[in-house]
Amino acid sequence: MTTTETAYQNRHSAPTLPLAGRAKDLVGSMIDSSTSLLAAQSHDIVRFAMGSPADEAVPADEFRQIAGEILDHTSFTYGATEGEPRLLQLLVDYLATTPDPSSLDRLVITTGGMQGLDLACKLFVDPGDLVIVESPTYTNGSATALSYGAQLLEVPVDDDGMQVDQLEALVARTRQTPKAIYTIPTFQNPSGVTMSEERRRELLRLAHTWGSVIIDDDPYGLLRFAGTDIPTFQTLSPGDPLIFSVRTFSKILAPGWRVGWVDADPSLRQLLINGKQAMDTCTNVPNQHIVAEYIARGGLEDHLAGIRLLYRERKEAMLDAIRRHLGDRVVTTDPEGGFFLWVTLRDEFAEIDTRELFEVALADGVAFIPGPALSPGGRFRNSMRLCFASSTPERIDEGVRRLTASLEKMAG
Repeated sequence: MTTTETAYQNRHSAPTLPLAGRAKDLVGSMIDSSTSLLAAQSHDIVRFAMGSPADEAVPADEFRQIAGEILDHTSFTYGATEGEPRLLQLLVDYLATTPDPSSLDRLVITTGGMQGLDLACKLFVDPGDLVIVESPTYTNGSATALSYGAQLLEVPVDDDGMQVDQLEALVARTRQTPKAIYTIPTFQNPSGVTMSEERRRELLRLAHTWGSVIIDDDPYGLLRFAGTDIPTFQTLSPGDPLIFSVRTFSKILAPGWRVGWVDADPSLRQLLINGKQAMDTCTNVPNQHIVAEYIARGGLEDHLAGIRLLYRERKEAMLDAIRRHLGDRVVTTDPEGGFFLWVTLRDEFAEIDTRELFEVALADGVAFIPGPALSPGGRFRNSMRLCFASSTPERIDEGVRRLTASLEKMAG
C-alpha cells in the first residue's frame, strides 16, 4: 500500500468515538424494549409484559373532546419550566382530597415519573455513591442511579415491602454511608407488595441517621382496590427535607401524556427547575393543558373509582387462572392495588430460567418480564412479573393457559 493510499484509508476509516466514561453504565431496560419487541411480532400475544393501563381504562374520547375545545395558541408555545400554573393549582387542590396532600412551593411538573427519578439522581448522586434499591425493583429507576455512577445495594423484599430490618447489616458490609434509598413503597413494581407502616417509620429513622434522601417513587398509590391506606412518608414525617417524592399521571390516566410531578422540599425547587431546564425546558404544554382541563371538569375521581374496580376484577381473574392452570407449582403475591403480580416457580418448574422461558412463551403467544430483568444483579431467575391491568379476564385466562403450556414444555 502506498503512502497516499494509507493516508486516504486513515482519513476515511471509522473514527473511535470519544464516549464519556459514564456511557458504559447506560444499561437499558428490557421493560421498555419489550414494547418494540412485541410490536414486531405478527402472531397473537397476550401481553402481561408492559405495565400499562388497559386501553379501555384510558378516557380517550374525553381527551379528544377536551383537545378540540381548549387547545389554542397558548398551548403551542414554551411553558413555565415548573409547570403550567393552572395544572399546578388543580393538582394541589386534588391532592388535598387524597392521602398525599402537597402545596405549590413543593411541586414541579415533570415529563413523566422517569424525569423525576432523573432529577433526584442529578441532585443527589455523585459517582461512587451508595444507593439502596429494593430487590426485585423497577430497574428503570435503578438504571437511572447507575447512569450517574452510583454503586447499588440490593435489599430483599417480602410481603411487607423492603426488609428494612436487614438494612443496617447490609450497609455495614459496604463500609459506605448510603446517599439515597430508592423505594416503591406502595404496590411495588414488580412485586405488588406494600411496605408496612412500621417499616416506613424505621426507614425514616435510618435515613435521618445516615443523612440519606428517600426517593419515594409511588405511581400506584391512588390505585388501591382493597385494604386500607398506609400513611405516606410525607404523612409520617411532614415537611421532611430527606423525602423526595416522585409521582405520575402515567398509571392513573395515560402513559403517553408523559406528565408527572415531583414533590420535594421547597429549598430544592429552584435546583429542580435549573436541572429540568438542562433537560427539556418544559413538559409538553398541550398535554399539560388537556390533563388540567380533565381534572377541572371533575372526572378524575370517578375515573379512578372505575379503574380500581376494573383492576381488582383483573387481579382476581389472574389469581384464579393461576390456581386453575398452575396450582401449587408456583407461588404469587396478592396485591391490594396497582398493576402487578410476582410469580415464583417451584416444584417441577423450579429449575426453569425465566429468561429462557420468555423465548418459548413468546412463540406460544404470551409475554411477561423475566425476574432477572428486575434486579440489577440479575437475581430471581425462576421468577417473573405479570401485569394484570391491561388484559380482560378472558385474555388473562388464555394467557395463563399459554404460559402453563410453555412451562410444561420446558419441564419435559
